[in-house]
Amino acid sequence: MTVKAIQQFQLRTVLRNEKMARETLKALKDSGYNGIELCGFMIRKVPYIVRILTFFAGMPIGRSGKLNWKQLITESGLKVVSIHEDLGSILNNPQKIIEEAKAYRTNCIVVTGMHRFDYSNKQAVLELADKLNRAGEILKEGGIYLLYHNHNCEFRKVESGKTAFQLLMEKTEASYVNFEFDSYWAIEAGCNAFELMNKLGKRMKLYHINDRGTRVTGRTGSILKSDSMELGHGNINLLELVEIAKKIGVEAIILETHKNWVDKSPVKSFQLSAEFLNKHI
Repeated sequence: MTVKAIQQFQLRTVLRNEKMARETLKALKDSGYNGIELCGFMIRKVPYIVRILTFFAGMPIGRSGKLNWKQLITESGLKVVSIHEDLGSILNNPQKIIEEAKAYRTNCIVVTGMHRFDYSNKQAVLELADKLNRAGEILKEGGIYLLYHNHNCEFRKVESGKTAFQLLMEKTEASYVNFEFDSYWAIEAGCNAFELMNKLGKRMKLYHINDRGTRVTGRTGSILKSDSMELGHGNINLLELVEIAKKIGVEAIILETHKNWVDKSPVKSFQLSAEFLNKHI
């Protein structure tokens, strides 16, 4: 059965203490979610500079790293579908990453887009593919598999007719590296998410889902800025995307929005999105 999960990052504003975290995880479970995807920098203490940087980026992570996440997850009954980690940590201390994954009873580590990285530089992307293959091989030896998660930066062109994402697909070994595909960012970049999902096929192990539209009332100008929306409340053809994901056999469909929540509440937002997930998964 496909797991219905949420990315921990969406919950960052409602994880300020143990009580609030328990209430949030219970609300998730009550809404119909049975899984969660954790972020390494949110389940352990991180340098102060990391919290400062996320704060000024408009998406503060708060102090969730001080909470006892192993206990919270056990009490919640939610399945940890994966943990997001940075590539440098995996290559520098793979055993620590492997042990942490096993402690949370997951066999999946996800690397997300590189920070301050030039995805239009073909040589840099080739080097990234090589590092991903190396990291995936190391993790596989420890019984853990590696996925790469895209944003929109991977859809920059490295040469005529080819994006960095296509190059990563070609140059990473399926035995070591697979994908957690995020259709929102592919669509935001102007790409055909349906085609990409079908091309990834069985290499798409997890699927990140989000909707896109505008949340305004009354008179407006002629052009509006679109943003993430609750599932089924935007304009993306999510039904077809979900059907492709289910046909491929993804292990989990994972909700993630960073902002633009209804009533500015990530909880109300995931509750609304749950209505779509419960109906179609």
